[in-house]
Amino acid sequence: MFLDVNKNEGRFVLYFHKNNQIVKTLKILVLILPGLLFIFSCGSNKTGKTGKVNDIDGNVYSTVVVGSQTWMAENLKTTKYNDGTQIPEVTDDSIWSKLNTAAMCWYKNDAQAGKATYGAEYNWYTVSTGKLCPAGWHVPSDKEWRQLTNYLGGDNVAGNEMKAISGWNKGGNGSNTSGFTGIPAGYRSYKGPFNSLGLSGYWWSSSLSSDNAWYTVLFSKDATAFKYYGYKGSGYAVRCVMDGKK
Repeated sequence: MFLDVNKNEGRFVLYFHKNNQIVKTLKILVLILPGLLFIFSCGSNKTGKTGKVNDIDGNVYSTVVVGSQTWMAENLKTTKYNDGTQIPEVTDDSIWSKLNTAAMCWYKNDAQAGKATYGAEYNWYTVSTGKLCPAGWHVPSDKEWRQLTNYLGGDNVAGNEMKAISGWNKGGNGSNTSGFTGIPAGYRSYKGPFNSLGLSGYWWSSSLSSDNAWYTVLFSKDATAFKYYGYKGSGYAVRCVMDGKK
């Protein structure tokens, strides 16, 4: 007699040898044997595992494992690159609209709310330095964003899995089953004005599309995770992902 473990089908199968033939005699559901399931699956999938990471400013972020990736579960709010260099903060709309160099801001220039809840907003020129995230982390490529949403069931449903369970306007909260905890931090237009706090969350990728750059956006009352490309001068939130696979 021997026990065959088929984790892909979510069952255990017990076999008996009789007359030199293997006869399948019993299927035992995993739910009946949680102890055995733990023994055989321990360490095979760390999805949902949480942790912490610090940035150069000393801010502490929650992290979460989703599939083979480890993501920050909060928006970045550093005011410095990981080499200690200060990121220019631009408050004036007119100056912001003319930038083709790195800059950051807080939604409606409210640093207190940004640091406490929403994180900072960065233009893509800041992302392109490769020094925005803590050492050992990076701004995800569009491919890595797609890996995340594919793991969560595809773009059409991933938005609901990624959105926080509170903070979204007009009944737009999500289930946050991923632990990503996407919040509606709004954005700053490349022209300067701020928009959509409570209604949308925008996150840069590191990937280019011709003269533009890719980003992921979630909207209130929509379960979809949308992928678009837009002006590099826009101010969007940033989530960092750990280097390599976890």
